[in-house]
Amino acid sequence: MRWAPLGIVAFVAHTYLDGVPTAGNDLVLVGALMGVGAVLGVAGGVCTPGSGHSADTLVKAGAVSVVLWVLGMGARMGFQLWVEHGGGADDVARFSVAHHIAGDQAWVAAFVLMALTEVVTRLATIFLRGRLVPRERPAPAADHLLARP
Repeated sequence: MRWAPLGIVAFVAHTYLDGVPTAGNDLVLVGALMGVGAVLGVAGGVCTPGSGHSADTLVKAGAVSVVLWVLGMGARMGFQLWVEHGGGADDVARFSVAHHIAGDQAWVAAFVLMALTEVVTRLATIFLRGRLVPRERPAPAADHLLARP
């Protein structure tokens, strides 16, 4: 189960990411949203408490981490709903023309890569923090205290 999120990320990238458009300012859009994803991912990873009680670090999402995750997911879903059903398509089209964004694929790539970056940076942050948590060492055997000279 430890590597399941990376498998999901690979599946999503393969399924939804046909490529990264490079015309106009497409890469600027992609980079900006990947930056947002990285900030959310690192912040979520930092706000995920961990403890080193065993060979594996135990992590459990805290309230701040959950809020950051919902914020990222909610923003992407809200944008999609606004564009498809809320009348935002014309606004996005005007924005795209004004900022030299080539088309729909730039937005798709930007949001998919934002989500993937958020997942990968969150996992990487949790992994690195887990390596920095001091491990509890087992208490030394007390047999020598019971032995009589």
